[in-house]
Amino acid sequence: MSGWQRFLLLVSVAICAASGLVYELALISLSTSLNGGSIVETSLIVAGFVAALGLGALLAKPLLRLPEFSFLMVEAALGLLGGISATVLYVVFAKLGASLLVTVLATLFIGSLVGTELPLLMSMYQRGRLVDARSSGSALATLNVADYVGALLGGLAWPFVLLPWLGLMRGTAASGLLNIVAALVITLVVLRKFMPAWQVTTVTASLLASGAILIVLLMGSDGIVTTARQQLYQDPVVYAEQTQYQDIVVTEWKGDRRLFLNGGLQYSTRDEYRYTESLVYPAVTDDSKNALIIGGGDGLAARELLRMPQIESITNVELDPAMVRVANTVLREDNRGAFQDTRVHVVTDDAFSWVREGRGKAAAEALVGGGKAVFDTVIVDLSDPDSDAMARLYSQEFYGMLLELVDPRKGQLVVQSGSAFTTPDVFNRVRSTLQTAGCRNVVPYHVHVPTFGDWGFNLCTQPGRKLQLPAQLPDLRFMDEDVLHAAGVFPKDNALKDLEPSTLDHPKIVEDLRRGYRQAGE
Repeated sequence: MSGWQRFLLLVSVAICAASGLVYELALISLSTSLNGGSIVETSLIVAGFVAALGLGALLAKPLLRLPEFSFLMVEAALGLLGGISATVLYVVFAKLGASLLVTVLATLFIGSLVGTELPLLMSMYQRGRLVDARSSGSALATLNVADYVGALLGGLAWPFVLLPWLGLMRGTAASGLLNIVAALVITLVVLRKFMPAWQVTTVTASLLASGAILIVLLMGSDGIVTTARQQLYQDPVVYAEQTQYQDIVVTEWKGDRRLFLNGGLQYSTRDEYRYTESLVYPAVTDDSKNALIIGGGDGLAARELLRMPQIESITNVELDPAMVRVANTVLREDNRGAFQDTRVHVVTDDAFSWVREGRGKAAAEALVGGGKAVFDTVIVDLSDPDSDAMARLYSQEFYGMLLELVDPRKGQLVVQSGSAFTTPDVFNRVRSTLQTAGCRNVVPYHVHVPTFGDWGFNLCTQPGRKLQLPAQLPDLRFMDEDVLHAAGVFPKDNALKDLEPSTLDHPKIVEDLRRGYRQAGE
């Protein structure tokens, strides 16, 4: 075999390896969107994939008699099944409402196909068809390098190219198509002379058929996903986007607009004012000037802060730039263009890193003209801690760093803490974690939000201070002194309790949330 043929073979092997890793990463991404993406789900997928590699190597033994033909037929099957896997699993989830078991089964099947590749390639080398015996060891080393470099490229291509540019479904299909093209190159340029005509014809037809199916999927995936997605939501979907970080969906029906992130309801315009007013105003004092919002990418918390004349500046830290863009366009009517106000500075960054690496301190110093780095009001408006990634932002370590940005003389920090009734351990875990992190006075309260139920908040405030609203208030639809006073009362059947803090080492709050949902039958 000539040098350029060997080069093409190695490039094709690298592409196949890249595609194989993309399939695994796509399954993990899909699990994050559909199942929350906890350590359990991710571990099952990764461990299942690795175990399936070994199973595939074992299953390859009967195929070693026809290594070239078997290898290329495996690539035809792998490119097709890997390419359609994300779309099929999404449709299954939309139809059946459950996907973890199906995801694990898909992982095992795809991993088994990937596992057959190396033994078949090694058999080709050992049979002396591609290199002589003296060079077999060197060739195998080169093959491994191509395989690992391909996996590296696939690992980089998924988060930085395929997912943000094409989305989960089309990105996976494109990877499968690339897998098919690489196998076609191997067939027609490198291995054709080592196979009888019927094998070449069979392989070529199989690869072309798989490629045609994937091309059709690429062209029609938007319609398939749109139809499947609509079955997940009661109201018509008016906007949907799969970003690098999450699945954003907006629905609307008879004036009720709703925002969903990864399938979880974030707000309904029918009653979001109850939640937003309860979150924001108890954390504001008459002396508050500089506010910090962690999360709040919908712009609703910023909207309410801007109604307070004493607020001079707002720093809003949101991870997903796409969420900010959606807030400025699709949700602009709801947040009244809050992010366009000159008093609001939106930072697209990971909140944990932003606080830890001192960027939060630098921002506060700039606001107070080089003085002590503090914010008067800090609002933590994050999604529920349904994954270990989100649990970081509910940890003792994060709260401890965040408290350093709160004015120790007059500052207040509030955290949305989930349902005080449905997930009471989450609510109490946040309260206990704030206390352990250094908050000397945590005041819990809860209100009824029809679309959410009994929803809770924890306010970290000055010692001896009780729940109260600032003297100067805009015209509010829900919150007043009487409502706030009642919000601080908890009945005997939902009494407060002290729990161990949630930490980076032991994110207990994730299991608290899941246990609460299981007990509630959700």
